[in-house]
Amino acid sequence: MAYDVIIIGAGPAGASAALFTSKAGKKTLVIDNDQSVTKRAWIENHYGVEEITGPNLVEIGKKQATKFGTEFVQGKATTLTSTDAGYQITTDNGTYEGTHIILATGLSTELAEAAGIQTKPGTEPRIKTVIDADAQGQSSLKGVWAAGTIAGVSMHTIITAGDGAKVAINVISELNGARYVDHDVLKS
Repeated sequence: MAYDVIIIGAGPAGASAALFTSKAGKKTLVIDNDQSVTKRAWIENHYGVEEITGPNLVEIGKKQATKFGTEFVQGKATTLTSTDAGYQITTDNGTYEGTHIILATGLSTELAEAAGIQTKPGTEPRIKTVIDADAQGQSSLKGVWAAGTIAGVSMHTIITAGDGAKVAINVISELNGARYVDHDVLKS
């Protein structure tokens, strides 16, 4: 089964990206190894939320994405290879194919480096290496995008979630062939 978008990582960047891609009608799969550093966080600086634990934030994000059809699988992505139709992701539990890949792997560049994606030194404390992505999130491998900490943005959950949304909008726009906008309005 082929997906429009496969996202590696279900932390704030990955789940936020999945929320947008699924809501836009794109068949989305998230592969997660349950290693998000957000699961160890206590958060009091997330706009619109007085305070929340990292585990609760991650679960709410996954629930929101699931509401719009995102599929989640547990596993560690081990290889990313090109195919005629896009990319194949192999995990310790199976193999999946997708047109676009969003890497939201937090601190880990292992999968990106094994696939030959260009990296560069990180600028955040404790972040040694990040994917060398352009302002839209596109990596050196066409159709493979980077979002969140792995893309070099600040580790703060509000920033990584926003970056995931930004990259998702850019992927949706590319898939649609026109700029995509998602603005909901209050119902009267």
